[in-house]
Amino acid sequence: MNNDTRYTGRASLAIVGQYVGQLGIWEMIEETVSIQQKVIRDRPIDKLKDCFISILAGGRGLVEVNTRLRPDRGLQAAFGRARCAEQSVISTTLNRCTGENVAQMRQVLGEIYRRHSEGYRHHYGEKLQVLDIDLSGLPAGAQGEGVTKGYFSGQKQRRGRQLGRVVASLYDEIVAEGLYAGRQQLRDRLIELVERAEAVLELDEERRQQTLLRIDSGGGSDRHVNALLEGGYQVLVKMYSHNRAAKLAQQVSEWVPDDQDPQREMGWLPQPHPYLRPTRQVAVRVPKAKGGYAYGVLICTASTEQLEPLLTEAYPTEHPHRDLLTLVHVYDRRGGAAETQFKGDKQGLGLTKRNKAAFAAQEMLTLLAQLAHNLIIWTRARLRAVSPRFQRLGILRMVRDGFHTPGLLVLDDHGLLIQVILSQTYPLAHCFIDAFSAPLSPLSLNLGKI
Repeated sequence: MNNDTRYTGRASLAIVGQYVGQLGIWEMIEETVSIQQKVIRDRPIDKLKDCFISILAGGRGLVEVNTRLRPDRGLQAAFGRARCAEQSVISTTLNRCTGENVAQMRQVLGEIYRRHSEGYRHHYGEKLQVLDIDLSGLPAGAQGEGVTKGYFSGQKQRRGRQLGRVVASLYDEIVAEGLYAGRQQLRDRLIELVERAEAVLELDEERRQQTLLRIDSGGGSDRHVNALLEGGYQVLVKMYSHNRAAKLAQQVSEWVPDDQDPQREMGWLPQPHPYLRPTRQVAVRVPKAKGGYAYGVLICTASTEQLEPLLTEAYPTEHPHRDLLTLVHVYDRRGGAAETQFKGDKQGLGLTKRNKAAFAAQEMLTLLAQLAHNLIIWTRARLRAVSPRFQRLGILRMVRDGFHTPGLLVLDDHGLLIQVILSQTYPLAHCFIDAFSAPLSPLSLNLGKI
């Protein structure tokens, strides 16, 4: 037997490639997604896989397939590929994707999520499931389908598209996504995103009652709040109208300083704005630079007892403002959920770096990135079980540090990966050995001098 030993700077990612094969993720995609394109050397589904591997390898744009992935034959073999398609060929395949292909991919990602995620296995009887819903701008060239002027943070007059997302925040997993024209806002797509998440998580009436939808003011109109309440959800949402919030805030008789932000004050509304179901409502104010206050109102159906498990540390029962502070601080954690995940994916997965003119092609790219995100989270969970240091690693550091452990890949005479030797000097190497040696047996995982 003549073994082939290859050096790679991403030996730990090769281990993840074997993990993907064990989970059967790509087989599920092959069975569902059918792109109509003539096969010359690579099937369309194989070219999607090459794009997916490139995303995990830290490729910023499709062009990096040629420099980052094609020369690394060992990494290709780890993901079950005998070769890698050229980037222009991958680009052509993406351009051949249709709305039907996008729907097929969305369907199979839902099946994959239900099979492998922690969010789907959430214990609804123990504490609330928390779903954060938001939109984030993806700047793009002016010629693309759906590329329009819209809101892009810090970039006036910019054009692009909007990516809507539902995050299972207790688990950092993406439940559902949608790509929209640049002028779209959360109020335009909120119900659609909720329905997609509802389908993926299979939320029946009982589960909806134990699911908290945490949403910013873009989804805080009366129409949206009442629709969510009618659906049986728990909500924690910021009221849409700033003028109404300022008027309602005049009811507050006692303003309580925030113990985490002395500039901010909060108080209960004794006569809350009416909705389909009873709600607790809190007015929050912060001073403006030119005098006066900016006001907001938070609307919540969940009790303090339901919200407390969502905080790192609960307030003592005897604390005079326990209910008030708990509600506001649980809403504050929204910034560490959907917004943080968007930022991490833009930095770590290059969400804003791969732009296609065809709308369906761009949708397929975002769905591949969604799969990459969740796979990274599931990989991190396995690594966290052997080393708590991985709890602090977001998407960017998992790709940049976790997946870039150098090492040697040993292939048998059939081109199959049989051994991975990670550099023993790399600080995270032993964690991959400890986490994956048992589940990937008989693949041999070792440390060595590289």
